[in-house]
Amino acid sequence: MTRSVPYQPLLLRILHGISGILVIAAIITGFLVYNTFDKRFGKLPIPKIDPIQDIHGTVGLFFLILLPAFAIYSFHAGEKRLLQPDSIPKLSQFGKPIWWVSLQRLANTLMLIASVLAVISGRMMKEEWLPIGELDHIWYYFHLIAWVIMVCCLAIHVLMSAKVGGAPLLLSMFSGKFRTEDSPRIWFISLRAWLSNFSSNFPAEINQLMQSNFSLRIIEVVVLVGIIVAFVLPVFFSAGE
Repeated sequence: MTRSVPYQPLLLRILHGISGILVIAAIITGFLVYNTFDKRFGKLPIPKIDPIQDIHGTVGLFFLILLPAFAIYSFHAGEKRLLQPDSIPKLSQFGKPIWWVSLQRLANTLMLIASVLAVISGRMMKEEWLPIGELDHIWYYFHLIAWVIMVCCLAIHVLMSAKVGGAPLLLSMFSGKFRTEDSPRIWFISLRAWLSNFSSNFPAEINQLMQSNFSLRIIEVVVLVGIIVAFVLPVFFSAGE
């Protein structure tokens, strides 16, 4: 690859590509669900799709299954693309390159948080609520809030990527080329080596992680716990107010 085209790790491209498709599909089908049953904040003249709730739920389930891997990768290998200790202060430097980068990092982090809110609230909703006009359940409002945040963060993510890296950065996410050290054949070996090193130096590794970016580590815990909650909460509690 030429130097003018940035290189993106293959695993990032795969996880980013699949999760991106699922997020966009969830946003579109989520709007169609709202446009079919709610319409309180406006509507579009779109033909009704009878199984739209099932389609939206299926997309959401696939996204939930992928979310743990994407979140773990984002918080570690992709940490530089998320909130940094100086990201908030640098938002005051409007118009400068670091402002665009900081805004994108903030949007990426908010999208992970909103994703957790979306999957938890979606799992706790009942299918019969919207068709019978029960629109005032708290889980439905949480789901709407998560949808709005994800739409805004996705727009910022795409716009800032184009602003910061231009077409080469956007095209690099769709490249099929990868380096030898990035081959899928060594993923398992690399993962096993990382886990072995992490377990053998557990206290030091945890301490280093917490000191490197404490705020992001807190967000990581919240996101990962939230994902676990999304999987197990509906098993123990009936959806409701």
